[in-house]
Amino acid sequence: MTLKIQFSSFDLECGTDEAGRGCLAGPVTAAAVILPLSFNNDLLNDSKQLSEKNRNILKPIIESEATSFAFQHIYETEIDSINILNASIKAMHGSIEKLRITPNYIIVDGNKFKPYHAIPHKTIIKGDSKYLSIAAASILAKTYRDAYMEKIHEEFPMYNWKQNKGYPTKEHRAAIKKYGITKYHRKSFRLLPEQYLLDI
Repeated sequence: MTLKIQFSSFDLECGTDEAGRGCLAGPVTAAAVILPLSFNNDLLNDSKQLSEKNRNILKPIIESEATSFAFQHIYETEIDSINILNASIKAMHGSIEKLRITPNYIIVDGNKFKPYHAIPHKTIIKGDSKYLSIAAASILAKTYRDAYMEKIHEEFPMYNWKQNKGYPTKEHRAAIKKYGITKYHRKSFRLLPEQYLLDI
């Protein structure tokens, strides 16, 4: 499937997406990208459909060719305070706020978003597999979040965040059961099926 460059007729259309919404630890991270109408790359696709190697190949290409890009982490304490949906939207708003150029239209992966100032927007289910700017945002969100998880892995290597990136794998949950939780875990999430066993 060939991804489309734009949804709207606006010249500065921004795509935004998040990564890490379903994780047990670490931030939720969003990115926003404005691509020039001339942008084209056959490798670019939804980050979930790409290997880590290809995401890392695409990251500098997106950053060098984008009209503007930015990303935003929202950390676990705030996720616990405002819930993961609100944190995801806040991360998207934050990434849009950091753009060098203010977009005049926003396309969002998924079906949940809150208006950002007075800029019109459209939510698009599976938008990261339909529009280049959302796909680009998904790659930046994923790669920046992965880099953060690899960094904090050095502090708590027993959870193997370098590999699982904080997702609820069997290995991650086994480590939580064995070692308990860290300051990076989301306490509002069901970290184990036996939640009552955790002293939080």
